[in-house]
Amino acid sequence: MMRNLVTSILEKGEIKCTLARAKEVRKPLEKMITLAKRGDLHARRQALSFVKSKEAMSQLFDELGERFSDRQGGYCRVIKLGQTRLGDNAEMAIVQLIGSENDQLSSLKSKPAKKKPAHKSSKVLEKVSEEVRSAEESSDKVAKEETVEEQVDDSDKAEASEQTPSAESETAEEEVSKADNSEQKEEVETPDVEKADASAPDTTQPTASTSEPEQTEASAEPEPDDAEKKETKDQQ
Repeated sequence: MMRNLVTSILEKGEIKCTLARAKEVRKPLEKMITLAKRGDLHARRQALSFVKSKEAMSQLFDELGERFSDRQGGYCRVIKLGQTRLGDNAEMAIVQLIGSENDQLSSLKSKPAKKKPAHKSSKVLEKVSEEVRSAEESSDKVAKEETVEEQVDDSDKAEASEQTPSAESETAEEEVSKADNSEQKEEVETPDVEKADASAPDTTQPTASTSEPEQTEASAEPEPDDAEKKETKDQQ
C-alpha cells in the first residue's frame, strides 16, 4: 500500500487519502526524494526496488531531484479536508508535493501581499485637516515667539540688575570725589586769604584815628558869629 501511494504521488503530484495514511506515507516519499537528489546508479536501483512505474522514476530523477536540490527536507504537505469517509467515518486529507501543479499555497506565499486601497477621503475632511494643521502650526509659532521674548526680557532684566549696582557705585564714587575736591579747594583758598590778610598793612586804624581828632576839633570849636567877627576886625 505504501508503494502504491508513493508511486501515485510521484505521478500525479498529490493524492487524497485518510489522515493516518497521509502521515505514514511521508517517510518513504521523502526517502525517495533524497535518493533522487543523490542521482547515482545505486540510488536509482534503490528507488526502483520501491517505486512501481517508469513514469514515477523519470518524474522522480528528472524533475524532483532538481526541484528540491536546495531544500533540506519537508518535500510534501498534508492538508486536512475536514471531511469524513462514509462507512468508517475516517478523517480525510490530501498529500501534496510542494511546487507541483496543484500546489496553490506556495504560489500564494510567493506573491507579495496586496496593499489595501486607501479610502478616498472627502474634500471637506481634507480642508478641515489642513485648517487644523495650519492652526497648530500658528499656535506653535506664537508659543515659540513668546518663549523667545520671555528669554530676551529675562536677559535684559539680568543685565539691568547687573548694571544698576555698578551705576550706584559710580555715583557714590563721584560724590565722594566731589566732596574731596571741594575740601581740597577750601583748604587751598583759606591759606591764601590768611596770607593776604597778614601781608596787608593796617591802614584802616590810622586813618580812623587821624580823622577822628579832626572831627572832634571841628566839633569842639564853635563857628564865630558876625559880631565876634567885627570885634576881631576892630581890634586889629
